[in-house]
Amino acid sequence: MKIFVKQSLFATQVLALTCFMSSMALAADVTGTWRSIDDKTGFAKSIIRIEKTANGTYSGTIEKVLTHEGYIPKKICVNCPAPFTDKPIEGLNIIWGLVTTPSASGVYDQGKILDPLSGKIYRAKLTLGANGQTLNVRGYIGFSMFGRSQVWQRETE
Repeated sequence: MKIFVKQSLFATQVLALTCFMSSMALAADVTGTWRSIDDKTGFAKSIIRIEKTANGTYSGTIEKVLTHEGYIPKKICVNCPAPFTDKPIEGLNIIWGLVTTPSASGVYDQGKILDPLSGKIYRAKLTLGANGQTLNVRGYIGFSMFGRSQVWQRETE
């Protein structure tokens, strides 16, 4: 009888923990502060805040440009098209128009992303990692297979 009670108690605790972790994963979304990691160098480039806008889409703004040894970032978006031309990179809205994908949890699509270093604008697809702490950011032209990806890390706030 004691063994059965212990097993039942353990099973109940495991079930409660599983439900709690599942609800945490479902509650996580793309909003928050992210550390962008350069896919070519592996260095952190900036801190970006992603927010849900009044019209229900998601946008992202560079809050801070990061430096590291041997790298001095640009301060102005020189090669960017209007209305981004000659704007400070810090405070620049580089992601806009993202919407959640109803058929896939944690996927945000149909938006645009600006690369402030090249001045190019790409289609964007963001996929939230299973733990809610990573974000796969894909910029592409035409088809998603023609582009680049970065994995960003959630900042603790």
